[in-house]
Amino acid sequence: MRTRALTALARGPQVSGGMIAGLTAAPGLWLAYGALVVLTSFLAAALPLAIQVNEDRALRQTVSASHPSRSTLQLNDPQTGLGLPLPERETALGEAAVEKTYHRVLENIPDLLKIDESQTSYGIRTSNTLAGLGPEVPRPDGLPPQFSVAAQAGLAEHATVREGHFPRAPGRATAVSAEIEAAITTDTAKEMGLRLGSVIPFVPMPQGHTLRVRITGILEPRSPEASYWSAQEILWNPSLDIDQSRPPREYWKAGLLIHPAAAPALLGTLGEPEAYWYLAPAPGAFTPQNLPALTDQIASLEGGPGLVGLRGVAGEDAVLATGLDAMLSSHEAVASTLNAIVTVAAVSTGSVAAITLVIAAGILARRRDSEFALLRARGASLSTLGSRLLIESVVVVVPAAAAGLLVAVRLIGESEAAIARAVTASGGVALLACTTLPVLVVTAHGRVRVHDERGDLAGAKHSGRRTVVELTLLAFAVSAVATLRRSGTAGDSNLLAASAPVLTSIVAAFLLTRSYPLPLRRLGRLAARRRGLLGFLSLARVGRAGSSGTLPIMVLLIALTTASFGGAVLAAVAGARDQAALRTLGADARISAPVENPVLPDSITRTVRAVPGVRVVAPVMVEEEVNVLLKKPAGGRRFPALIAVDPKSFSQFLRAVGSTGFPVGSLKSDANPDRPGVISAIASPGVAETLGHELQQVSTRAGIFTLRVTAIQTDTPVISSSEFLIVDSAQLPEPATTTLLISGEEADGPALRKAVSAYGNAIEVRLRTEERERYADSPLQSGAELIFASSLTAGSVFALTALSLSFLAASKERTSLLARLRTMGLTRRQARWLLVLEALPPAALAAVGGVLVGGATIWALGPGLDLSHIAFSALPGSGPTELVSLAVDARSLCLPALAVVALSVATATVQAWWAARAGTITELRAGDAR
Repeated sequence: MRTRALTALARGPQVSGGMIAGLTAAPGLWLAYGALVVLTSFLAAALPLAIQVNEDRALRQTVSASHPSRSTLQLNDPQTGLGLPLPERETALGEAAVEKTYHRVLENIPDLLKIDESQTSYGIRTSNTLAGLGPEVPRPDGLPPQFSVAAQAGLAEHATVREGHFPRAPGRATAVSAEIEAAITTDTAKEMGLRLGSVIPFVPMPQGHTLRVRITGILEPRSPEASYWSAQEILWNPSLDIDQSRPPREYWKAGLLIHPAAAPALLGTLGEPEAYWYLAPAPGAFTPQNLPALTDQIASLEGGPGLVGLRGVAGEDAVLATGLDAMLSSHEAVASTLNAIVTVAAVSTGSVAAITLVIAAGILARRRDSEFALLRARGASLSTLGSRLLIESVVVVVPAAAAGLLVAVRLIGESEAAIARAVTASGGVALLACTTLPVLVVTAHGRVRVHDERGDLAGAKHSGRRTVVELTLLAFAVSAVATLRRSGTAGDSNLLAASAPVLTSIVAAFLLTRSYPLPLRRLGRLAARRRGLLGFLSLARVGRAGSSGTLPIMVLLIALTTASFGGAVLAAVAGARDQAALRTLGADARISAPVENPVLPDSITRTVRAVPGVRVVAPVMVEEEVNVLLKKPAGGRRFPALIAVDPKSFSQFLRAVGSTGFPVGSLKSDANPDRPGVISAIASPGVAETLGHELQQVSTRAGIFTLRVTAIQTDTPVISSSEFLIVDSAQLPEPATTTLLISGEEADGPALRKAVSAYGNAIEVRLRTEERERYADSPLQSGAELIFASSLTAGSVFALTALSLSFLAASKERTSLLARLRTMGLTRRQARWLLVLEALPPAALAAVGGVLVGGATIWALGPGLDLSHIAFSALPGSGPTELVSLAVDARSLCLPALAVVALSVATATVQAWWAARAGTITELRAGDAR
């Protein structure tokens, strides 16, 4: 039966019969090959889908989570109708005119900018705040509150009446109206103490006219965080502002809501009323594909043809402002940078997967080598042989690739923008898997062979073609490394730069396999002179291994280099976040007193020291400004901060957090022996320049005292301010504690908060671990980090698969060899050690090469990579901005290499155990494994 099938396959007329014979020749291998194709196709399709889904979700979340003052399109018409006669100007500010203009404005907004009309706000407001008079308004430091008055449409749809009623406009409001109704929010009423019936007269006009506002309603906003309210947050959330005079004084700023029909009455105030239309875009309209077009349309609305069209309906002086364009541009730039870094891991993983498929196809080809040689001997042409193998491969591979694609789409999500790329990637996997086996077989059986030819690694001779290929790859690798170092992974050269680790690994694999035979021959000669059997036999076995062993070494080198590179990236990101969190807090945990009562109880220090995980507690007093006017204000800061510390606990704390070189000793009381009563101080450079070495009397919350600068320090972990004075708290007239600095990374956060809550809920507790997590809260950044780590994991899985396949390829031959050697007196222990010693040289070669190549790759590529976007939050101003560079991480280099050696030894041990279970007679009856 088998002979007839082979004859039919050689002649070629019966496709189905030959195909069935080929598939049933090695069903287990075909099944494993199909499973490998399913996995590879799934990962190839999942990558573009995951990137696209992550970008879509991140972009929409970025727009929806941003403050409405940045994301809305804010169209204003300053001093609406200024050049019109007063009656016509009153009409222009009327409810009907503003609403009509609103609908015309919507018609002029481009289609891509879909507007969420449910959160859009428009109306008339005062462009200048109005000072409120009368006995019922609060004056914290004697200053009158400032009110922003808005006649905003749609108030009834976005608020609920808690007391009174919505503001009304009885009669026709004009510029000489004496009184109008207004509503305030519950927060405004609570914070400012206003109530129903309160009357607020505004500062009179030069003509003597005074407009009074009567509070007739207290409202509860339904969604205060949404655009309708938060685009002008002052309307619902009052705030205490600080007057810049010395001493600084506080005053209230709040909003008053009036009926749209009452807007003309604002002409009788100093508020200079203007019309506004705040358009809230729908987050669902934003996709990465239309970002360039959206950016162009927003730019047109801000200062191009789009603005001309808006001015035609809203007024000649209308202006549109938004932070949406800057936010979208920043998102696009960050996404490009993150995707470039992810591409590095994806290219490496794809290379490992492709070579693994080639190795698997090679095993299929070798297992059926005698069959193909017989077919060639019976007259089968190469085209017939290749076409039949192609048909066999298509039958297995195409359904497997389709299954992988469908699983990826179902698990990750169907993104219209990425589905074409996913299908292309999956199709590429199918094409490679279908053509590899025919190509390998046709290449190997290009001429009819009488017997199997040996291809010993130790005696292999490399052809000129291989030398040309290796030199070409070397040129590409040098070009890729140079490109990445020069311009990073961005731009048109992205793919070439992302291929740098792979190309470097391939070149190193060729170099190692070329240099491998030399030490192998020498070790073999040395082992031949010794009496032991295992050393010589294992080295001889390694030397007789086929020169095709380059592929497994190449896979391991690429995987190890990628693992080292990825581990270094993740370690650099984690280290940067950790250091940034430490700089922000200055400690592993920080406890701060509330602003309204900035003093911590004395007993809280003992309580905190008893919390598990707390190592050192340093009590500190911080006063933000003391009366020392700086010569050169730094960053707009005119007065330095005063920091009072306990030198003993503070020095212990500094040692615990790894801060050295701080001159704590200069704070001792005997630092100024010639000046008794003068406090020694450590000053920042700016303060030292201002004070010099002269005595300076300062007045603080801790009393009035005289100090003298005895040391200079550029920074301090206590505060982020660049200008400060540090003194010994024990020398102050009235020392106090405002802050506790805590060292101890294992500090129990919940236990710490529970201990502190006994002294009041207003005391703030901040942990370094929580601060570190805050840097990873960007959905774009965290998603890219997850994809990057997943790509590295997939590459490791493929590398382990390739290593297992390489052992599987020679498993039958090894089992037969052990059976023969057992008949010659080889013990089971010796058989186990023989396989281990045979597996060690190539594993050690790959491990050492991986460490060397991984370290060299990180050193070479480090200057071209900026990891700040993946380390910190993607939006500007939301995290540190320093450069995060790649650095060699010893753990990432050594652990994967040791894992390869350990896995090789474990696989060899398992194979020896399995061979020992099989009977020697059974193996010898199976015939020659060749």
